[in-house]
Amino acid sequence: MSSPQIRSLSWGLMTVEGSSAPYKDCKVWPGGSRGWDWRETGTDHRPGVQPADLEEVLKKGVDLLVIGRGMSEALQVPSATLDFVQQKGVEVRVLQTEKAVAEYNKLAVQGAKVGGVFHSTC
Repeated sequence: MSSPQIRSLSWGLMTVEGSSAPYKDCKVWPGGSRGWDWRETGTDHRPGVQPADLEEVLKKGVDLLVIGRGMSEALQVPSATLDFVQQKGVEVRVLQTEKAVAEYNKLAVQGAKVGGVFHSTC
């Protein structure tokens, strides 16, 4: 099962292959995607991405996880969150969202078992 490509990205709007609805923030994994609703885990720009934000994607059997911190990189990624991912045996890359989407798409095209979480605004 391949990871869907992110077809477009602009401020506050992302479209993902295989999804008819656009997303503001999204989670992607081999075979699927969905909106990333920060209210589910109480996430905010600070302290940032929580392990609970990533569990769903990690359970999909990814080898690599890409995290997009936003267009201006306002979304923080605590070291405890990175440690959580690495303890699961998954490589993690944290980038500004435009760069993160490019990296994710490159890996998806190569057939990597890649997942991601992306913030499309600040």
